[in-house]
Amino acid sequence: MENNRKIILEDGSEYYGRSFGSPKDAVCEIVFNTSMVGYQEILSDPSYTYQAVVMTYPLIGNYGMADDDYERDRPTIGALIVREYNDEPSNFRSRETLGSVMERFGIPGICGVDTRKLTRSIRDFGTRKALITCADAPLEECLERLRSTSLPTDAVSFVSCREMWSSKAEDERFHVAAIDCGMKMNIVRSLNRRGCTVTVVPWDTSAAAIEALHPDGVFISNGPGDPTDVPQTIKTVKALIGKTPIFGICLGHQIISLAYGAKTYKQKFGHRGGNHPVRCLDTGKLEITSQNHSYVVDAESLKGTPLKVTHINILDNTVEGVCCERDRVFSVQYHPESAPGPEDSAYLFDRFIKMMEEDRKNA
Repeated sequence: MENNRKIILEDGSEYYGRSFGSPKDAVCEIVFNTSMVGYQEILSDPSYTYQAVVMTYPLIGNYGMADDDYERDRPTIGALIVREYNDEPSNFRSRETLGSVMERFGIPGICGVDTRKLTRSIRDFGTRKALITCADAPLEECLERLRSTSLPTDAVSFVSCREMWSSKAEDERFHVAAIDCGMKMNIVRSLNRRGCTVTVVPWDTSAAAIEALHPDGVFISNGPGDPTDVPQTIKTVKALIGKTPIFGICLGHQIISLAYGAKTYKQKFGHRGGNHPVRCLDTGKLEITSQNHSYVVDAESLKGTPLKVTHINILDNTVEGVCCERDRVFSVQYHPESAPGPEDSAYLFDRFIKMMEEDRKNA
């Protein structure tokens, strides 16, 4: 049947299901997410650009798509793979089904897949390339397509804004310049609520152009891909260090670390979900965090830099936060703006506000 589809991994394993969303073929990096809610935010999060996301929670689509819950207007996720897809959502806020949105934006989906088996494969053997195609496609031809297709490395430039734009706070106290590497809109909303007017600039904006805005602080956003693919952003951040308070999240955290001379590496299958435990080393408190990343900062490489580790992941001891008090710089690997998700880490935005307040007093 035309509706029957399959996923082929590089090891030749095949997973069969049915199509929803766009019926087109796709070659993507396959990853999994353990969140129980938030498929709309995952679909529209630019950090998933070019990736096929396997949802471990079995029922997806049941509350539809709400106009106010998009992280970006145009989703750039590679594909969505689910166990059970619901095309008749029950939610008074819903304006459209998940499948219709995916069809409109050309995003392929497969339902009816054994997502537990597929997730175990990713967990045991790591993220790999995967081909989504029709169920009767010959295996050898599919494997050749996988071998001959390279995953793109332009994800940040693809999703970043093309021109500078602003989001004004109702009660403006500070002006923040935000470098858009694939920024989630809830970050802008989180800053606006705290009295920050945010000027969003493209990923390759120079330090001089950002300084010309006279911001009270600089924010470096989350985003997709390998942080070493954006040397222009790393150069910009390096030039801004010490001139104004700087706060980074996720990819922004990695970029800050690279700007200080540290290194990053790719994890076997990354962190993606809404319940990752992180310990704050200053307070000893445990935070439940939302995460979405493949790369982390190499803890050993931080030893030769002025950065101090502030947070660690309880599950694997990876670096989850760094700071340099001298330069008024700090960053975290996880998402304190998560929506939906835990709010244990929302205090980090308040910390950024306090840094700008102190900077203004000392000016």
